[in-house]
Amino acid sequence: MGQKRGKAVTLVEVAAKAGVSRMTVSKVIRDVGSISEDTRQRVRQAADELGYLPNRLAGSLSSRKSRMVAVIIPSISDIVFSEVLSGVNAILRPNGYHTFIGESHFDPDIEADLIREMLSFQPAGLLLNGGMERSVTSRRLLEKRNCPAIQLWDCENTGLDFSAGPSHTEAGRLAAKHLLARGLRRIAYVGAELEKDLCARCRHLSLQSSLAAAGIDLVSVTCEKTPRQATTGRVLTEQLMRAHPDVQAIHFLNDAMALGGLSYLHEAGIAVPDQVSVVGFNGTSIPNTVRTRLTTIDTPRAAIGETAARALLAMLGNAHADKSWQAALRLVQGNTTAEV
Repeated sequence: MGQKRGKAVTLVEVAAKAGVSRMTVSKVIRDVGSISEDTRQRVRQAADELGYLPNRLAGSLSSRKSRMVAVIIPSISDIVFSEVLSGVNAILRPNGYHTFIGESHFDPDIEADLIREMLSFQPAGLLLNGGMERSVTSRRLLEKRNCPAIQLWDCENTGLDFSAGPSHTEAGRLAAKHLLARGLRRIAYVGAELEKDLCARCRHLSLQSSLAAAGIDLVSVTCEKTPRQATTGRVLTEQLMRAHPDVQAIHFLNDAMALGGLSYLHEAGIAVPDQVSVVGFNGTSIPNTVRTRLTTIDTPRAAIGETAARALLAMLGNAHADKSWQAALRLVQGNTTAEV
């Protein structure tokens, strides 16, 4: 038999236990008014002992001052976006705001449903991941929003109030420059879900065009039906090397896929970097390096979230905020590419 649900505790019950008026309890809960710290402590203690939970939604509807910030990211299990989220929370929580999270999985219809649901709660702000096709429904909802909206992870393509992220065009050029400086000519790219992840697609196209300017045709092996994880990197690298055994370098969509690709290369007896150089993206492998130090393009993931959160706070305080912030990229030399 299931556990019986208790009756919701009311403000009147909290007021009676604390020995104050209902209005005083309401002011303490909403953190307004000139109330002594002793009284505030009594009310909070009474609320805790009774298990009182304030109706934050009702408060936001009446005051129009929600303390919730909606965040929509592709996946909370992806370390890139979880670190961006960590940066957001590091700034918002000390300032009295809390996030509620939705996962879009790069699906425009799911994102539209999440935007509709989250805006119905009248949040203080809305943070959306860039790098995906936005549906007509989403665009219409965003046009009618009554809160600031900020784009994460992409500083180049935005119609929102602010954007914070790297230039993915620059990332592709940076990878090309690194490989060309080492005299490598047979260069390949391994990725997945490029039709969904527009930022990854942008990096791929930028790499391709940068190499084309140097007279090099990029070999690409991608798959739309597999996740952007180590297992996929391993499988696609095997396909690549069987079809193009003369490849001298591989740039991967992210570090996870690069590590999967490295596992295949090592087991196949293909020397890295003597025979094949490897470059990743996003820098998530750097803290976990033991012996193999992946050459990668590092992104300041937490700083992106922190910057977006600060911009939101500035907007909520009617302070001036720039339209965008471009996160600096850093190519970290590992032992999977040769030193120049």
